[in-house]
Amino acid sequence: MFSKNNKWFLLILLSLIWGSSFILIKRGLVGLNPFQLGALRIIFASLFLLVIGFKSLFKIPLFKWKYIAITALFGTGFPVFLFAYAQTGIKSSVSGILNSLTPLYTLLLGILLFGLTFMRNQIFGVLLGLTGCLMLVIGGNSGNGETNYFYAFLVVIATLCYALNVNLIRKYLSDVSPLSITTGNFTFLLIPAIVILFISGYPQIALQPEVKHATLFIIVLGMLGTGVANILYFQLIHITSPLFASSVTYFIPLVAMAWGLLDGERLSPLQFLGSLIILSGVYLASKNKA
Repeated sequence: MFSKNNKWFLLILLSLIWGSSFILIKRGLVGLNPFQLGALRIIFASLFLLVIGFKSLFKIPLFKWKYIAITALFGTGFPVFLFAYAQTGIKSSVSGILNSLTPLYTLLLGILLFGLTFMRNQIFGVLLGLTGCLMLVIGGNSGNGETNYFYAFLVVIATLCYALNVNLIRKYLSDVSPLSITTGNFTFLLIPAIVILFISGYPQIALQPEVKHATLFIIVLGMLGTGVANILYFQLIHITSPLFASSVTYFIPLVAMAWGLLDGERLSPLQFLGSLIILSGVYLASKNKA
């Protein structure tokens, strides 16, 4: 579908899509609780992917379905609910900033669990990007009040799940097409998500005006921010590396902050400096040669 020459295009496109996801979650939480939001996000993404990718399911070897199930849980199942619950206690921009921890965990898990090797410049790039991320958090706290660290920790757990997922895909599913992986993941999650949705009480409130309005945001989030984005993300893993693919999370805070500017938020000089450091880290981490 894409070649290595398209890696930066995919990276920027994914950054725009996923960076906008946090504001959509915020809008969705106006009428939904975190469990309803997470379940609806999975359901809408699943239905969309089954329409465009049903035939791709038959291309998945039977013995690979265990990896499809595992990556479904760590790549989507757990993080979807963790992010939704976290944003009941922290701002969407902070959630986007903390999401930048993913490349660091990808690097560490790749070395510790999967025997992957990385160049010195890549390690330095990841650490530089993390430094910029911390500066963004500090700058955000100084201008917008203290962060609720319990809810922030939920995002950290979610990023750890993402990091494990990207390494698992690279190691065990590199010969499976991105569409097959994505469709398989959400097919596995569809029934559990429906059960969670009914248990959460959504059918009883579905016709309330604010719930219908919130659901529209989650339809966009599920189809575009989850369904389409996951296909592009897995394609990026296939044509580059887990580290480069996970570096999409460095750009996400920039997009999240842009949405904040549209909402009238101000960026401190420290946040601007952190943004520049993040971009520098992405450049270094993506270089193939030291």
